[in-house]
Amino acid sequence: MTNKTLSMNDALYEYLLSVSLRETEVMRRLRAETATDAMARMQSAPEQGQFMALLVQLIGARRCLEVGVYTGYSALWVAQALPPDGRIVACDTSEEWTSIARRYWAEAGVAGRIDLRLAPALATLQGLIDAGQAGSFDFAFIDADKENYANYYEAVLQLLRPGGLMAIDNTLWSGDVADPDKQDADTRAIRELNRQVHADERVAMSLLPVADGLTLALKVKSEV
Repeated sequence: MTNKTLSMNDALYEYLLSVSLRETEVMRRLRAETATDAMARMQSAPEQGQFMALLVQLIGARRCLEVGVYTGYSALWVAQALPPDGRIVACDTSEEWTSIARRYWAEAGVAGRIDLRLAPALATLQGLIDAGQAGSFDFAFIDADKENYANYYEAVLQLLRPGGLMAIDNTLWSGDVADPDKQDADTRAIRELNRQVHADERVAMSLLPVADGLTLALKVKSEV
């Protein structure tokens, strides 16, 4: 027995998936198609997608945000976990990648739950704030350009209701955040975000060693 998170070799990871993952055929095909893309490392892990879908169900989410869509796998998980009247505002700038997402969302029958906004995410988020939607979202997932993580965090926190939940991807960054020799802009931005969330009394938080690191931040104070 160990009091540290168990290391995951390939055999154990495959076992985990075999007794946990409930991925639909559409999800499997989307993941397989995405695996052929040069940027496939941006694909969310399947166990992470399923975990976020469970979180959405646990908090009874109806209004969700996604910052960074890529080919739409994580949005598909969340959309399928929503009730029929649930909606996701999904932010991205790539017509090419999100065209793949649209095909699979439509095939899965959830395209009507996903409002895709092709524009810089900060502009979309500010537009929602300006439209009086602050404090009205239940769940948000951030997985976009790392240098803007701190800005996304602050904007999303304004948009979440008290009791709303934010999930932030890549917060362990392949271990680079713990390596003082890694000083590239993305790594520094994630380190700063991790410090920011850890010190933020507006949220209850936990950084979990799921996939590439997943930070959960529950908004506990309405003053943002």
